Amino acid sequence: MNKQARPSLAKKLIWPFITLLGGTIALTAEAATGSNFSLPGISINFGQGTNLVDTIEVILFFTIITLAPAILILCTCFTRIIVVLAFIRQAIGAHNMPPNQLLIGLALFLSVFVMQPVGQDVYQKAIVPYTQHKITTTEALTVSAESLRGFMLHQVRKSDIALFYDITGKDAPATAEEVPTHFLIPAFIISELKTAFQIGFLLYIPFLILDMVIASVLMAMGMMMVPPIVISLPFKLLLFVLVDGWQLVTGALLRSFH
Repeated sequence: MNKQARPSLAKKLIWPFITLLGGTIALTAEAATGSNFSLPGISINFGQGTNLVDTIEVILFFTIITLAPAILILCTCFTRIIVVLAFIRQAIGAHNMPPNQLLIGLALFLSVFVMQPVGQDVYQKAIVPYTQHKITTTEALTVSAESLRGFMLHQVRKSDIALFYDITGKDAPATAEEVPTHFLIPAFIISELKTAFQIGFLLYIPFLILDMVIASVLMAMGMMMVPPIVISLPFKLLLFVLVDGWQLVTGALLRSFH
C-alpha cells in the first residue's frame, strides 16, 4: 500500500465513529437546550470574576460528552444486533461461548457497517463544511441530528410514537419530521427491542424442537436422570455449523435494516 492510500483508508475507518459521535451529541444538545446550543469556549482567568453562564455551558457540555456513548448505542442499530446475538448464544445453550467481549465487538462493527451511509451523510454535510468554516457549530450539530433522526424515523413504528402522544395527551403531528427528539428516541428503542425479540423467537424454534426430540429419546430409553442439554448441545452446535448459522444470522440482521 502506498503512502497516498494510507490517509484515505484511515479516514474511512475513523470518520464513521467521529460523525456518529457528533450526531449523538447533537441529539442531546437539541433535547437539552434547543436550537441555540453552541460549544462553549474554556478560558482560565486568574484574579478575575467567573461568568456563571459560561460555567453552566461548560458543565452542560461535559455532561453531553459523558452521555454520548449511551446515546450512540441507543440511537443506532446496536441494540437490535446485540440482543439478537445474545438470543443466539442462549438458544444454542453455550452460555459463555462466544464471550461477551466478542459479541459486543461483532455488534459494534456490524453497527458501523449499517450506519455507514449516515456517517457519510454527516461527514459530507456537516463535518467538511464546518472544518472549512462554511457553517457554524449550531448548523453542523443540527445537520448531524437530522441525519440520525432520518435513520430512526425509517426504523421506528408509528404505534410506538403514538404511545408517547397518548400518554402526554398531545395531538399527533401531521408528518414524522415534526416528532420531537425526546419522543423519537424512546419510541425507536422500543421498536428495536420488539424487532429483536421477534427475530430471537424465530431463532429459538429450531433449537427448541431439537431439545424436545432429545428429551423424548432420553425418556424412551429410560435415561431420565441425564440432563437433555448435555446431549443436545453437540447436536445443536453441529446443526448451527452445517447450516452456516453465523452467516445466516448476520445476513438476516443486516437485511432487516433495509
